[in-house]
Amino acid sequence: MREWPFFWVLRINARYLQVMESVLKPVGLDVPRWRVLMVLYDGEHMSVSEIAEICVIKLNTTTKIIQRMVADGLVVTRPRASDGRVTEVTLTRAGVALRHRGWAEAEKVRERVYKGLDEAERKEMTEMLKGMFERLAD
Repeated sequence: MREWPFFWVLRINARYLQVMESVLKPVGLDVPRWRVLMVLYDGEHMSVSEIAEICVIKLNTTTKIIQRMVADGLVVTRPRASDGRVTEVTLTRAGVALRHRGWAEAEKVRERVYKGLDEAERKEMTEMLKGMFERLAD
């Protein structure tokens, strides 16, 4: 079992979520809202389905997260100009500020994980994981 790479992928993901929950909670975030904040960039509008796809979250779950974030004043929604059936989401000032605070905490976690690896090794690991993800999508 321990030689199976997905054993370690699952363990890394579970441990990462535990650590992220502990560092995000003091800044007022949970992991689902953190994930949404991370895909939204200052001034950029994304559809709810685009957010769900990037975050690898079910669409109905993403909708609920965004509804909570609207209620908390972190994001605003609007119909897409080219297709009113599509709901677009963007950060508010409060959302941008919280995103920056969350990012600062996430950077500390990233540095902890990558400790002892040089930039080439970090890049290689990221590319390997990206390739594995993409091959699973085929």
